[in-house]
Amino acid sequence: MFKDVLAKYDFEDTRKFIHSRTERDVELALGADKVDEAHFAALLSPAAVKYLEPMAAEAHSITKRRFGNTIKIYAPLYLSNECTNSCKYCGFNHKNDIPRIILSDEQIKQETDIIHNMGIRHILLVTGESPKKVGTDYLINSVNIMKDKFNSVCIEVYPMSVEDYSLMYSHGVDGLTMFQETYNRTKYADVHPAGMKRDFEWRLGGPERGAEAGFRTIGLGALMGLEEFRTDQFFLGLHAHYLIKNYWKTHISISFPRIRKASGNFQVHEIVDDVSYVQMTLAHRLFQHDLGINISTRESAEFRNNLLPLGVTQMSAGSKTEPGGYSNENEGKQFEVEDKRSVEEFCNMIRSKGYDPVMKDWDRSFLSGE
Repeated sequence: MFKDVLAKYDFEDTRKFIHSRTERDVELALGADKVDEAHFAALLSPAAVKYLEPMAAEAHSITKRRFGNTIKIYAPLYLSNECTNSCKYCGFNHKNDIPRIILSDEQIKQETDIIHNMGIRHILLVTGESPKKVGTDYLINSVNIMKDKFNSVCIEVYPMSVEDYSLMYSHGVDGLTMFQETYNRTKYADVHPAGMKRDFEWRLGGPERGAEAGFRTIGLGALMGLEEFRTDQFFLGLHAHYLIKNYWKTHISISFPRIRKASGNFQVHEIVDDVSYVQMTLAHRLFQHDLGINISTRESAEFRNNLLPLGVTQMSAGSKTEPGGYSNENEGKQFEVEDKRSVEEFCNMIRSKGYDPVMKDWDRSFLSGE
């Protein structure tokens, strides 16, 4: 299990190792036939900032060989912002005074009709963590309402058991997204003072349980700005590497969420600038060639445009981060969206840069053999 791998490392010692890498270490990493963990640490280090140009060239070359010029397009659908957790950085924190919403069947139909009419065929269902109010029965009902409209339905919800993930899979869910937020246990406990999310190891094992249940795709992430980001990115890379090695039938991807404004006005540990963000994406691509790299609408339109040739394989478009937001913009967002372009505008931009926006790369009939 990955928790056993993680237990071999000390967060502070790892941070010191990454920050002690030299330009020579970076050059050795760039010249290596295969990038190992030490090379990866060098590529994440401050010393590598001077080498972004050769890193970018190599990342572009690797991505083109492995993925061609395709960018998978998806959209999130927030089903509910009900949450029992008190995560200090999240707009859904149960202590925040926001309208709490659970979409009804009719609202789900309305929202999914809008998303479908945008041309989207990959959908990510998102909820807060409130299994008593928004549990497996609610999720299965939601999937049944919408699954004929989409070729791929993924979930970003509370961590489940293998049995519950298998149940979701049997009803047509084919992917899971679960961010660990930070791999530093001390910081994790501090920013998750109450609620089911406080259980570090249960959350850490969620992606493995999802892979065991048969999910086709698993998405990981660390919330950049929550902790020293280079070290968190190192452990995110190790986590992805472990899953790729042990669950080869499942496609693993990672995201790079930066903390954005949300209810509660959480003060970040550090600001992650655009240069650092680019460096992290390049380092991950050089470390793991088949890894999916996802850039969401948390980032600005201009920045996302510039990231296209740097290893990206999937991007969200037209996103709303509050329940019912596609029909009517309202309060209760998880975070503020920065790239507000329509799906059509976004896809036109992708085509103008020589890339192909992929609206469908999977057919749900594969799950049932129909």
